[in-house]
Amino acid sequence: MWNFTRRSLHVTDITNASRTMLFNIHKRRWDDDLLDAFDIPRSMLPEVRGSSDIYSSTQGAVFSADIPLASMAGDQHAALFGQMCTDVGMVKNTYGTGCFLVMNTGDAPIESRNNLVTTIAWQIDDQVNYALEGSIFIAGAVVQWLRDGLGIIRHARDVEALARSVPHNDGVYLVPAFAGLGAPHWNARDHTSGHIARAALDSIAYQSLDVLRAMEADSGIRIAQLRVDGGACANDPLMQFQADMLGVDAVRPRVAETTALGAVYLAGLAVGYWKKDVDELKAQWQLDKRFTPGMAFRCQRESCRLVTRRQRRKSIGGRMSVALRTAHRRNPRARRPRPTQATHPYAA
Repeated sequence: MWNFTRRSLHVTDITNASRTMLFNIHKRRWDDDLLDAFDIPRSMLPEVRGSSDIYSSTQGAVFSADIPLASMAGDQHAALFGQMCTDVGMVKNTYGTGCFLVMNTGDAPIESRNNLVTTIAWQIDDQVNYALEGSIFIAGAVVQWLRDGLGIIRHARDVEALARSVPHNDGVYLVPAFAGLGAPHWNARDHTSGHIARAALDSIAYQSLDVLRAMEADSGIRIAQLRVDGGACANDPLMQFQADMLGVDAVRPRVAETTALGAVYLAGLAVGYWKKDVDELKAQWQLDKRFTPGMAFRCQRESCRLVTRRQRRKSIGGRMSVALRTAHRRNPRARRPRPTQATHPYAA
């Protein structure tokens, strides 16, 4: 904004201000105690305004036309609005290098008891919405590791075909933290690169499941569906497995670039292109594909709980390693019944 207005306007919006760790999200102003603690003069900080507001115009700084500067929001906040998660309890998950799950909690902040971030979702006029957010560090980056680290794929897009080459993960689970566990937990099995690819994709869904369960525990809200976006949401088997793990539909919009879409929506509200009524914007959201959980995967959710408990017991200093492990409890040679190829999301 400073550069767009030729250094005449020093402003930010409430979502970006809330991420500085200097902003009181309850009183919605810069926190004097924190400013004093860090010896930061208030005069150095920008004015804080709403997310959908006509701040100024480009004033010929970049474009020949004078274009209104009418929205500002953090990337995940904009994606939440772009997905039209405007009702309490609605959740979106952005599948990129990491995963970023955000739940709209309405006009009151919820203090997390499960290590989530309480944040401001957006402000339109005087109405402020709050959110819970959980960040997952390794999501799509695990596919990059398959390509650059293991060399089992040449391009990121190849992981889907490789994962489809096996009917299921055969008890192989990958915890993409890359530090910590190792011996004595090795379990040699005749697994292929397809099992590793399958486990890599599954790990994204498992991590997202943990964050969503934490959100439900904090908010007391059971989610009805998950709206998905980001590059990895184009992977149909991953989205189907995510729905199976959650037990609710995962819905993918036609416009997957929801961060940019949310910024456009906020700007349109500010300039009057749309009325200050999100119902009109809700009609803009269009479904690309709906992934409905399959009844055959209740056993998968049970295995997820088992793996989570085991990993927590085996963690060293809170850090986890890549763990290519089976989920067998007592008999390492016993195999669970395998889902048929016709019902498995990774089956052709």
